Amino acid sequence: MSTLEIKNLCAQVAATDDAAAPKQILKGVNLTIRSGETHAIMGPNGSGKSTLSYTLAGHPKYEVTDGEVLLDGENILDMEVDERARAGLFLAMQYPVEIPGVSMANFLRSAATAVRGDAPKLREWVKEVRAAQEELAIDKAFAERSVNEGFSGGEKKRHEILQLGLLKPKFAVLDETDSGLDVDALRVVSEGINTYRDRNDGGVLLITHYKRILNYVKPDHVHVFADGRIVTSGGPELADELEANGYDRFL
Repeated sequence: MSTLEIKNLCAQVAATDDAAAPKQILKGVNLTIRSGETHAIMGPNGSGKSTLSYTLAGHPKYEVTDGEVLLDGENILDMEVDERARAGLFLAMQYPVEIPGVSMANFLRSAATAVRGDAPKLREWVKEVRAAQEELAIDKAFAERSVNEGFSGGEKKRHEILQLGLLKPKFAVLDETDSGLDVDALRVVSEGINTYRDRNDGGVLLITHYKRILNYVKPDHVHVFADGRIVTSGGPELADELEANGYDRFL
């Protein structure tokens, strides 16, 4: 059993030479996620949901001003980005970046080697990757293409979940993974998230605007995020209320 504890997390956009005064975005986030749990964070644009995901992962744009994030008792805020990944934290980005010149095959094996500590045996690794590709309806030819280069939005999101399944982190932070997906891609991606959680007893922090992905990835807890903090929490029924009535009463 692993635990991810976010305690009074506050963060601002890091100051730059040509920027105005730093802007505080996260204003005291408190949340605990345990192995096997799925937590959905819902909220309006500009509330700080994506800032939360990038702050957890260690994006240099955001500066932590208070609080701590404990993964099995260790404060990951003291770790570099790669150390957080090796400790068991995974981020699926809302807008996955392209990496020209680096094939998906090399990228995936390098990532697995870094996380596992040893390079996977090639024959076993090829079987593992192909099985994961089949589950996500990914053509094996994508392995030789550069990371995300020329991929559609749905293809990028499927490859994010492919990485999730192969790296097997303790906790997955999924930042609007459902954005830009058609109905078929949403179903496939959702099944991939469920498979990761069930096979690895993984914890999931799912950030989304809409309830539709929650029809496939059933949350244990739903949290409303507004003005840089969680303002209320509930069960799956809270997502139904938000779908029907919006966020106005929380703003």
